[in-house]
Amino acid sequence: MTTATASFINIGERTNVTGSAKFRKLITAGDYAAALDVAREQVANGAQILDVNMDEGLLDSEAAMVTFLNLLAAEPDIARVPIMIDSSKWSVIEAGLKCVQGKPIVNSISLKEGEGPFREQAKKLRRYGAAVVVMAFDEKGQADTFARKTEISARAYRILVHDIGYPAEDIVFDPNVFAIATGIEEHDNYGVDFIEAARWIRQNLPHAHVSGGVSNLSFSFRGNEPVRAAMHSVFLYHAIAAGMDMGIVNAGALPVYDDIDPELRERCEDVVLNRRKDSTERLLEIAERFKGGGQQKKEADLAWRDWPVEKRLEHALVAGITDFIEADTEEARARSARPLDVIEGPLMAGMNVVGDLFGAGKMFLPQVVKSARVMKQAVAYLMPFMEEEKRRLGASGSSSAGKVLLATVKGDVHDIGKNIVGVVLQCNNFEVIDLGVMVPAAKILSVAREEKVDVVGLSGLITPSLDEMCHVAAEMEREGFDVPLLIGGATTSRVHTAVKIHPNYGRGQTVHVIDASRAVGVASSLLGRDRGAYVADIQADYARIAEAHQRGQEAKRRITLADARADALKLDWTTYRPVRPSFLGARLFQDYPIAELVPYIDWTPFFATWEMKGTFPQILDDEKFGPAARALLADAEAMLAKMVEERWVSANGVVGFWPANAVGDDIALYEDESRQVEKARLFTLRQQIARSTDRRRHVALSDFVAPVGSGVADYVGGFAVTAGIGEEAVAERFARANDDYSKILSQALTDRLAEAFAERMHERVRRELWGYAPDENLTPAELIREGYAGIRPAPGYPAQPDHTEKRTLFDLLDAENGAGIMLTESFAMWPGSSVSGLYFAHPESFYFGVGRIEADQAADYAARKGWPVSEAERWLAPILNYDPATRSVAAE
Repeated sequence: MTTATASFINIGERTNVTGSAKFRKLITAGDYAAALDVAREQVANGAQILDVNMDEGLLDSEAAMVTFLNLLAAEPDIARVPIMIDSSKWSVIEAGLKCVQGKPIVNSISLKEGEGPFREQAKKLRRYGAAVVVMAFDEKGQADTFARKTEISARAYRILVHDIGYPAEDIVFDPNVFAIATGIEEHDNYGVDFIEAARWIRQNLPHAHVSGGVSNLSFSFRGNEPVRAAMHSVFLYHAIAAGMDMGIVNAGALPVYDDIDPELRERCEDVVLNRRKDSTERLLEIAERFKGGGQQKKEADLAWRDWPVEKRLEHALVAGITDFIEADTEEARARSARPLDVIEGPLMAGMNVVGDLFGAGKMFLPQVVKSARVMKQAVAYLMPFMEEEKRRLGASGSSSAGKVLLATVKGDVHDIGKNIVGVVLQCNNFEVIDLGVMVPAAKILSVAREEKVDVVGLSGLITPSLDEMCHVAAEMEREGFDVPLLIGGATTSRVHTAVKIHPNYGRGQTVHVIDASRAVGVASSLLGRDRGAYVADIQADYARIAEAHQRGQEAKRRITLADARADALKLDWTTYRPVRPSFLGARLFQDYPIAELVPYIDWTPFFATWEMKGTFPQILDDEKFGPAARALLADAEAMLAKMVEERWVSANGVVGFWPANAVGDDIALYEDESRQVEKARLFTLRQQIARSTDRRRHVALSDFVAPVGSGVADYVGGFAVTAGIGEEAVAERFARANDDYSKILSQALTDRLAEAFAERMHERVRRELWGYAPDENLTPAELIREGYAGIRPAPGYPAQPDHTEKRTLFDLLDAENGAGIMLTESFAMWPGSSVSGLYFAHPESFYFGVGRIEADQAADYAARKGWPVSEAERWLAPILNYDPATRSVAAE
């Protein structure tokens, strides 16, 4: 595997009726809402692909597949991951392909019925633009040896790539994981055969991937989950190193390889690698000992205070303990020739331990940020001594691993992720210059040149930031920079980096960094001795991504805007009578009680901020994250109590309602109930992806509002809320105290409070302010699951990706003067802990994503808004299905 290879991809299998009894019962009972919760939990727990299988004898598998996939597409938090359509029936696979959005993966095809059916199915899949799992199965049966696995894979690859022209990077080989340690001698080498087959495939079948169902390996130890998990961890340790890059595995249940009991790990290794004839018997000997799990006895709290000072400093850094840091630092300084020796000696040694534990998955972000707090306080204590030494001797400063400039780009205000990246880099001896938020390209380049930085890192959350990142890259190219450019943030991706940003910066290397845990490895590789090979791998990888993206765009079918409009969602307005809101116009809610918002906090995204994936409260008992999650929650709840009691921040909000009717794809808002004078117009976008029109319509938000001329007096609402008044001062207070942990914790909490404010106001809107659901009585947990009527979509998000629509909403609400929420030039909200959106009340309204649009809709949208086409293309760039530089004449 090259250094540019993507990390291991977890495939969630609980949305499979053959693999999950719970999911099967839900689907057979027709409880699709609960089945969606299963999918949502899979994604929250780290599944990066969802395997969906409806092969059950009593089911109409085709109808179940289509229904479930259509429902998944309407759930933004689930639809962000690719779908693996899994079935042994071709008709079910094809039905799924016709309705899934994005690039699907089909599981699976094989040569078991010969080359004819294999070629026919592969050609169809290629036309659908799908990736495909190819089982090591031919006319003779399943491959169980290295020779058979590689022979079948090579034959399938030759047919797919050389005969049919299937993109090699869209092929995933599954060489069959079989049970080992069964007592049958013929099974003993199954683990080795898979691992070596994976290695052979990656070395001999260029660009293809390798997957497998890991749980099959340990069937002979059913009922002993600790031993099974240890077997899986050992197997993956070797299989991933050999080239396995995806698989069906419950990552949250896997122990870290180094944390497995040494005796158990050795005996699992003997079994997996078939190192001894008696390996099965030896594993059975000790298996019962581990059946109950068990935890090691904790060391007495203060026993470490008797250790040598170097070990005490290391322990304080790893455990995040600040109580004794100044005393221990002083003791180390008194024993050292120079204060700098303390930093470059025991403190950096301790941070190296932290870095190693984090890289090995044995520490998590909250713990690492706590370690950084200890380090900063120790350095702050030493600073006066070092300054005095410099004045006296002219001593030089500490050497570092490299100097990194970080900035949130112009127009964007979100920086929690950037702050975490900065802390992690500092923990690994990088010098970090953080320019903050809303930083223009000129300033980024000026500081980068003045400070002679080794790396520039750009962050952004909103989609306009993607365009700004392209601009910064182009400016770096124009001004002759050649330092590496790192790209990160919620809306960024490896594909966008490869296709849009990287080509703008030919002198240097642009790299997408998916999360904080990868930042150190990427920066180290870009600045290390093997930089040339690493950059070559990245460039080759990005070239493949760009080529595959281009092929994928060409393969995706979309319909004309006229056809999409003809297939619009048509609700029955003859029987629906909209409820009139309790007031019209805007109403301000100033200094809203923070305590009232706390019960509405959704804690799951809070843990995701700290790169701890899992659903709350289950994450608190998670085998991997549980202890760290419980400690983080305790810290958060303690800070939250102080926030409320001491009024660290205040919350303001504004809500409004207006008479409304749909006018084609737009929504007209009126001055009053006479509906004679138009006050404002909301512009919406319509889905254009080609699909079976008898199953799902091509939706726009305007479809949820009664059309003009229908005789139905409808309404639309809007809101803007913030819990961030004062958040900047709180963050700065912690920053001055060298307490990055508390700074990031406070930012994450105000972010959650803003979302809780939006949830609380939406509840009040439904029950009293608009009052269309006065009898609703949902718990906060049910509110988080969106078990209510009506929706609150936001401009800039999937149902209306145009951020400029916020300007109309803010003007209607007078949000800037009333609530104190400002819009940046890129239409990000400031304070950052703010939420805004629209209210739709129709009981059949739902969340959806517009997806990619064609040139005809971009041109039509521009005409409706009174823009030149280029302006529409600027703001809709992330969803365009064409390159504006080569758009057709029809788009003009």
